[in-house]
Amino acid sequence: MQSRILTTRLAQRAMVALGTAALPALSFAQGLPQLENPTRGTGNGIMETIRNYGYDIIMLVALLVVASMFIGVCYHAYGTYAEIHTGRKTWGQFGLTVAIGAVLLVIGIWLLTEATGIL
Repeated sequence: MQSRILTTRLAQRAMVALGTAALPALSFAQGLPQLENPTRGTGNGIMETIRNYGYDIIMLVALLVVASMFIGVCYHAYGTYAEIHTGRKTWGQFGLTVAIGAVLLVIGIWLLTEATGIL
């Protein structure tokens, strides 16, 4: 029993040693893409580079907000279109929904553009 436990521990330690030895080889993998600089450039120091990466992240979040607004407008317009066929809504209400949704999208895009311009 004791020799079996020792053999198992020896095998585990050998696997850990082999895994640790293989880690540097994995870090030099070929064909991986290089990390790109932020859109505003790398800057003069690490803090400015981090700030520029933060700007890119905020721009991505703004893009996701606008995309979710677009999906919301489309969902509401589709619901209005479906209610036209049941007789609960009219084509005029559908047109009003689409027009107001388009205006809200334009206002949202403008506000997010102004907000990211402040950064």
